[in-house]
Amino acid sequence: MTVINVLGKPCPSPVIEAKKALRKSAPGERIQVLVDNDISRQNLEKMAKGLGCPFAYEKQDDGNILVTLEAAAEPATGTPAGPELSPAGGSGGLVVAIGQNTMGSGSDELGAILVKAFIYSLTELDTPPETLLFFNSGVKLTTEGSNVIADLKTLESKGAIISSCGTCLDFYKLKEKLAIGNVTNMYAIASAMGEAGKLINL
Repeated sequence: MTVINVLGKPCPSPVIEAKKALRKSAPGERIQVLVDNDISRQNLEKMAKGLGCPFAYEKQDDGNILVTLEAAAEPATGTPAGPELSPAGGSGGLVVAIGQNTMGSGSDELGAILVKAFIYSLTELDTPPETLLFFNSGVKLTTEGSNVIADLKTLESKGAIISSCGTCLDFYKLKEKLAIGNVTNMYAIASAMGEAGKLINL
């Protein structure tokens, strides 16, 4: 059994290393990935679901987490982003990537007004975005206290998938305050952006 030690390695290293190992594994072969945080464990679980791989994990006495993955009988060829990002892959849908909690440069006060107006405008499009990706300070827009949560809920009700970078939520200490959508990783964000039919990157 292959054991991959990614202790101390940031997102998206655990997902990338696990994916490489799965590619080299025979159907039914197991690999184990040792991580030191629950965000990495969640990201690996999402990847496993996206690839159709059996998944299990065990918390160690030292606080680390040992994840066990089994290579699928028919390995998937798509993006291991987890089901929350799959609709964006090559479907021709619109992906909106928001990397800050303001829009444009200059006045932060004006930028906050503009980004709110922009997200509201997305709700009024005839064809709303399929996926919204939030990273860096953009994750502040998906957490408690954000003044765009109502508009994001409207987009979600129209079928939009809303994903926030787990590393970014951790950095800003907002992991427990996520108010809408799900937690994702940078590999999945990069994949969704790269495969988008149309991309808006703020």
